[in-house]
Amino acid sequence: MNIAFVTDSTADIPGNYLDQYPIHVVPNILMIKGKSFEDGKEITREAFYRDLPNIKPSPTTGTASIGVYQQLYEKLFQQGFQYIFSIHASKLLSGIYNTAKSAAQSFYERVQVIDSQQLTLGLGFQVLAAAEAAARGASLEMVQKIIEDVRKRARVYAMLDTLEYVRRSGRVSWAKARVSNLLRIKPFIELRYGNVLSLGVTRTRKKGIEQLKKFLLSLGPIERLAILHTNAEMDAIEFLNNITIETPMEPFIVNVNTVIGSHVGPNGLGFATVIK
Repeated sequence: MNIAFVTDSTADIPGNYLDQYPIHVVPNILMIKGKSFEDGKEITREAFYRDLPNIKPSPTTGTASIGVYQQLYEKLFQQGFQYIFSIHASKLLSGIYNTAKSAAQSFYERVQVIDSQQLTLGLGFQVLAAAEAAARGASLEMVQKIIEDVRKRARVYAMLDTLEYVRRSGRVSWAKARVSNLLRIKPFIELRYGNVLSLGVTRTRKKGIEQLKKFLLSLGPIERLAILHTNAEMDAIEFLNNITIETPMEPFIVNVNTVIGSHVGPNGLGFATVIK
């Protein structure tokens, strides 16, 4: 069956992979000083993170409209695709899933909308694994099983430079009571099953990076790996160079999209992985 895949820009899938498979990315919306920008198209990540500390009021984020998703689904069917998997950011953290779900109702059972329970490459790796399977000729049922399997094994960890941006977002309940930014403490977080979990704090960036390595190495054999950062490329490169992990898929480095970055702030460092 000819299958297409739709996701949103929080997936952070590198362009070279998008070119290989029928994966279509819907940009999310970033609002800065009353002006809207399409994530990944109208503003560079480097410029955004550089300017973020001085943007007042803080940027806000939103999803593309139901109509945008409906038009994309219709376009893909007109191109000859018979079925669409639409895989999106955790519905506990974003309204993207609900928007896509509403848009899919017009197409009955030809579009399946899936909650990845993840963000960034925790989502992106599910999309990639599904697209790879479809390219090999997998059935709809097998593709769905692969998505579910990768979702169970996806892990995302990060060290934030400050808790301030997470607190501003209001989307993480435990962050509201913390004063880590005032104490110059750098928090660790994990995204699991759609929830942002607190994993403790560190007082220095150097110790924090070492702890991130321990988190990664404690997971055991790795199937896929991406090093994530928010304008901390040198740290990301050094982090990758200083770990010894063999993976079937070459690890890569991603400067995380601006929509997620507006909630975590600049100078964050982390990783997304799929464990074996």
